[in-house]
Amino acid sequence: MKKITRRSFLETTAKAAAVTIAAPAVLPEGWYSFAGADEFGYFENEFGISDSLCQEVLAKALTKGGDYADLYFEHTISNYIMLEDGKVNRAYSDVALGVGIRTVKDDQVGYGFTQELTKESMLNAAGTAATIANAQATKTTGKFTLLKTKHYYPTDYKLVSAPLESKLPLVQSINDKCFSLSPLITKVNSTFHDQQKRILILTSDGVKAEDLQPRNYLTAFVVAEKDGKREQAGWNFGGRRGFSAYTQAVVDRISKRAVNSAVVLFDAVQPPAGEMPVVLGPGLTGVLLHEAIGHGMEADFNRKKISTYATMIGKKVAESFVTIVDDGTIPNLTGSINFDDEGTPSQKTVLVEKGIMKSYLHDKISAKFYKVKPTGNGRRESYQHYVVPRMRNTYMEAGPAAAEDVIKAAKNGIYVEDVANGQVNIGEGDFAFYVSQGRLIENGKLTAPIKDINIMGNGPKMLADISIMGKNLEFYNGGGGACGKAGQSVPCSFGQPTCLVKSLVVGGRR
Repeated sequence: MKKITRRSFLETTAKAAAVTIAAPAVLPEGWYSFAGADEFGYFENEFGISDSLCQEVLAKALTKGGDYADLYFEHTISNYIMLEDGKVNRAYSDVALGVGIRTVKDDQVGYGFTQELTKESMLNAAGTAATIANAQATKTTGKFTLLKTKHYYPTDYKLVSAPLESKLPLVQSINDKCFSLSPLITKVNSTFHDQQKRILILTSDGVKAEDLQPRNYLTAFVVAEKDGKREQAGWNFGGRRGFSAYTQAVVDRISKRAVNSAVVLFDAVQPPAGEMPVVLGPGLTGVLLHEAIGHGMEADFNRKKISTYATMIGKKVAESFVTIVDDGTIPNLTGSINFDDEGTPSQKTVLVEKGIMKSYLHDKISAKFYKVKPTGNGRRESYQHYVVPRMRNTYMEAGPAAAEDVIKAAKNGIYVEDVANGQVNIGEGDFAFYVSQGRLIENGKLTAPIKDINIMGNGPKMLADISIMGKNLEFYNGGGGACGKAGQSVPCSFGQPTCLVKSLVVGGRR
């Protein structure tokens, strides 16, 4: 093996990132970078992680008779630049390096991980994972076949290709633009986050998969004051993109959205409380679909009979114009992946087709249980976490109606543009979300902005109560979106067209 300790390597990479922040001009192009997806062998070149070593570690993980084992190597570098009060007051980097080793027996998981990429440490972690079983040793295939997949994001993204001198103008431009858009703005915070995650997956059934996953986003958060009152709002743009995506037009769009969202709240009112029609606007409100409905379609919740969808395959769950999809192959979106964290190629998975429940979101464990193929939804936060079924980019397909006709059909109710701080009971699907941006609907038209309200309902019932679907499908293009489950957080996105829900509970004024 290559003689390099984890400590010395982390110190080297941290210094490289720090130099990028402090004085990027001293680094020659390519001095430190991740290889592209077509330049395989990163972990072997840097750490001596050979196929023969991995076969030995997998064999150790199966010494007590597990059905399957896998290795998940990770090296992630994250950079942050934060501007507040007109100054860049924080700039730092995080480095994560290690391997997670999993042994599966039926639906049980043994897991070990180590930050030391040495043979001894990996064999010890594999021994920990192996204890889930208690039988004769299981053999591996003895060889690996490199997984070939399509690429849904830039794979030539280098850590030093966007030095500090390139990033500083972004956060400074956000600051200047926001202040120029309204005299009511009193405070601006801006952040640029840039991450490159290199992973290598090797499995006991012979899969070898290697990838570089970029993730980045640019944010604006503003505070506005008027007549002694204060309002705040924010917006971001990002995903799995190259640095060239962050143009002046993007800066202007982020700034305008953040400023307008804050300033409009000075004229906001509270709607009356009670049950009423609710129109969900396009794009960002897809988080309701994700939280209140999508989680209930993850296979582990159904395998364990937790979700209300556990007996709904092949049954009607919505009107015939409703189709729900989870798709990891949409270029540049935050939830897109070339393959999942078990080495299953990414794909488009139809969950509900024309109102009929068709599929769950599967990892290898649930796919074996249901006797179907994995859908590429086995995901984990890092090498320290085991795989569970998770969403990628979840959305409802466009319907037949014009957006203005959806609003008109509501007659009197509310129009929701943005929600936050949600709570969901996965089992029953009950939810409550804070509406941070929206408008009243009066006589079929959008009128006054609204604020300080909650909407409450039940996910499966909300799905069944969608009565009109617009044709204006939009995706949320923020890069900061992440989904929490099982103590883990993974990047994801969502989307939907404008749609009308017949009735939800609105917590407004009495």
